[in-house]
Amino acid sequence: MMKIRILLFASLREKIGQSSFEFEAEDGITVWELRQQLLRAYPVMAEILPNALAAVNQQFTFDPEVIPPDADVAFFPPVSGGSQGHTVLKVTQEALNQDELVTQIIFPSTGAVCLFTGIVRGETERCLPHQTIQLEYEAYVPMAEAKMAQVANEIRKRWPTIEGIVIVQRIGVLKSETPTVVIACSAAHRDTGVFEAARYGIDRLKEIVPIWKKEVGSDGSWWVEGPRN
Repeated sequence: MMKIRILLFASLREKIGQSSFEFEAEDGITVWELRQQLLRAYPVMAEILPNALAAVNQQFTFDPEVIPPDADVAFFPPVSGGSQGHTVLKVTQEALNQDELVTQIIFPSTGAVCLFTGIVRGETERCLPHQTIQLEYEAYVPMAEAKMAQVANEIRKRWPTIEGIVIVQRIGVLKSETPTVVIACSAAHRDTGVFEAARYGIDRLKEIVPIWKKEVGSDGSWWVEGPRN
């Protein structure tokens, strides 16, 4: 176990009536896991904490980041004049709940969400036609989530109007017709790049995030690998 210092600002501070306190957590805890523990300990923050910005030792951070021992972890609403963005990044073995994920990137100002969902295809007709029984996904999880954060940053730089971003990949053994990945972007209007941002997200995921899949069919199995750059 390790101790970390929690710092709260603005509406979060007002919710629990204190600006800082020590919190005991397991070694290797991520920012996202810390959010969940704080929500259980202080349910009064439920409306604010899930979308609050996070900083570890005075540096902005993302939910998959691991918190070092004796760190200062700050949570605060978007600063005045800043964007009301939220980013959900995760590699998981759990089933993907698209509605739940999209809800996390909807704000009062949101008027459009573009969602892409990848599905295990049971029948392939183009290139080499074949049938697929299942896919087996494997990931280098810490690096994959760090690269997801890179993709999210690239999206925000190209399309500053994007409010929220979801990049979630499921791993493990997945049967045909099962969702494997969710990419979602939210914005105030549909003509502000939200379609292009979601497309960019899935294309970059395929390019730089270390996730591999083995395809299992009636005539054998093989790893699906891309060309070397």
